[in-house]
Amino acid sequence: MCRVLEVSRSGFYAWLERPESERAKSDKALFEKIETIYTENRGVYGSPRIHRVLIKQGDRCGKNRVARIMKEQGIRAKGKRKFKPQTTDSKHSLPIAKNLIKQDFSAAGPNQLWLADITYIATDKGWMYLAAIIDAYSRMIIGWAMADHMRKELALEALEMAVQSRGVTEGLIHHSDRGSQYASNAYQEELSRLGILCSMSGVGNCYDNAMMESLFHTLKVECVHGENFETRSEAKSVIFEYIECFYNRQRIHSSLGYKTPTQFEEQVA
Repeated sequence: MCRVLEVSRSGFYAWLERPESERAKSDKALFEKIETIYTENRGVYGSPRIHRVLIKQGDRCGKNRVARIMKEQGIRAKGKRKFKPQTTDSKHSLPIAKNLIKQDFSAAGPNQLWLADITYIATDKGWMYLAAIIDAYSRMIIGWAMADHMRKELALEALEMAVQSRGVTEGLIHHSDRGSQYASNAYQEELSRLGILCSMSGVGNCYDNAMMESLFHTLKVECVHGENFETRSEAKSVIFEYIECFYNRQRIHSSLGYKTPTQFEEQVA
């Protein structure tokens, strides 16, 4: 080995007996903390988020150092994957609401802007559909429902949960795509009864509901990708735990100043 690598035997044995440097010891201790944070957060955190957690814990270290150690140890956040959902049926004759937000997802406080959409999850027993509503202010998932269909009843169930958990304030806007579920008479009548203003995206423009697209992409990368759900019940259990235990209460968001949705709303309250 020494001959192939062109080093002296004496130099090799001297290297073996040389004590570990303080820098190496420090990197080793930091790696153990990085590994703990990475594992506790389901392998979804990259170096920026892990660095933020370390700073909150009182560890003084640089972002580049954290990134270097993670690269050396082969630790990386769950990779991105392209998904192609086909849950929007906009080919209908139902009335379409005006786009009130026009890609402006800013909100000065909770219960000013709700965003809604439907996505799908594959299982061995067939597709399972997830309808969700988030508060644009904190990115918190405030209403959701899962079923083996994506009829209007699924969307209404998610809306009912959101209303029960948050109530309705004057001027609240509900924004969604032009799907038949949201344009249906039953859904529109419920929004009207609650006094919620309805807004809908333009034709085939995913950017008009980009925050929901981002949420579903995150959920699929962090929770669904790599999993093999044998049944819909199994998928429901995993997604329920992801939403209620991890996403809303544990996962920090860079857009929220590296706070969780729950922490962000509690801080304002």
